[in-house]
Amino acid sequence: MYTIVAGVDTDTGRARRVAEEITGLPIDDVHVILTHSFEKNPEGASIDQVGAARKARNLLESHGIEVSFEERSGNPATIVNAVADDADADLICVAGRERSPAGKAVFGSVTQDVILNTDRPVLVCGN
Repeated sequence: MYTIVAGVDTDTGRARRVAEEITGLPIDDVHVILTHSFEKNPEGASIDQVGAARKARNLLESHGIEVSFEERSGNPATIVNAVADDADADLICVAGRERSPAGKAVFGSVTQDVILNTDRPVLVCGN
């Protein structure tokens, strides 16, 4: 089985792009772990409550892809890479977000952090 860890936030468009890219891969027998990081979660929300994650799961499952959810608290890039390591994933998939060069310099980029801190292949879905 080919395991893909896909990071999703609350943006439905980015989650859809991730799911669409995965469904277009020429790979059979795929398991996707949709991962969401709650940076602050005092109410104890779960990934099931994140609409973007549910939409991505529905799209993937409609293409016959096995999906599971993984939620953790902390830095999103660190969490995506940790889940990929724990699952011994074959691929990480994330969607970039449109940000100015100055914004990237000041605020950083989750996608950039994921790429720079893993030895696994990373599929970055465009804006």
